[in-house]
Order: sequence, then structure tokens, then C-alpha cells
Amino acid sequence: MNDKTEKLLIRFIMENKENVYRLAFSYVKNAENALDIVQDSIHKALSSLGTLKSEGSMKSWFYRIVVNTSLDFLRKQKKIQLMDDKTLELHSPIIEDAYHDIDLEKALEELPHTFRTVVILRYFEDLKIEEIAEVMNENISTVKTRLYQALRKLRIKMNNELLEEVK
Repeated sequence: MNDKTEKLLIRFIMENKENVYRLAFSYVKNAENALDIVQDSIHKALSSLGTLKSEGSMKSWFYRIVVNTSLDFLRKQKKIQLMDDKTLELHSPIIEDAYHDIDLEKALEELPHTFRTVVILRYFEDLKIEEIAEVMNENISTVKTRLYQALRKLRIKMNNELLEEVK
């Protein structure tokens, strides 16, 4: 590509930095790791700018890089994880909850990655179904199905938790 495309990418990143950070944070739940993922994603995007098919698909192209970088990070963490989660929580700094509804956050965390990604991209990043399909490199019908299934699982989980609170 050319300097024009590089400048467009930089402008896109600057205008959407909060959304990109929030997307990375939704996977790793840690501010420093999310910043590292954003930085790695920017580096990957700049070095692979030639793979961008059109400037119109820059958003979905870059979001796909962020999602893949986040998933790669999580895979590496699973291999490296030496402490159990409770020990890690005791020693980690307290981070303000990004969600207003703790039950929703817990229910989202229990969803498989593909379902969680669809919900986050649709409702937290406000992407259209077509854009989500591009980001995830899936068919539109697959994305719609996953979104429907994810919402159904969330609804069931949230209703069960509500019933437990009433008891």
C-alpha cells in the first residue's frame, strides 16, 4: 500500500483508540495487558498493511487483528499460568469493574470465546452483523446464529441467577 493508506490507518487508530482498548480489555481483563495487545496490534497492522483489501474494510480488518492478538495472548497465558486465580486476585491491583452489571460480566465470561466475541462486537463495540462477519472471518448466517445462541445462553444464565437470588 502507500503513505495515504498508512495515514488513514493511523487516523483510524487515533479516532478509535478507546474502542480498540476496550475490545482488548474485554478479553484480558487487565489494563497493562490490554495496552500491550493494542500496541502489538498496531505494530502488526502497520507491518501487514499490504494485506488490507480496501480502505473501506479497515475497521473490520483492524478489529480482527486485535481479536486475534487477544486470543493469542490468552493462549500463551494458559501455558504460562503458574498461580491459581484466587492467589492472583489477592496480589493483583483492584481494577474498577468495566461493566455496570456484575452478573452480566460473569455470564459473559462463561460464554465460549466465539459467542463472547460476537456479543462484545455487536453490543459493546456497536458493529453491524456484516462487520462482525468480516472481523471473525465467518459467514453472516454463522454470526447471526452465534449471536442468537449467545443471547439465549445469557438469558438462561441471567434468569437462573435471578431465580437463585429470589430464593
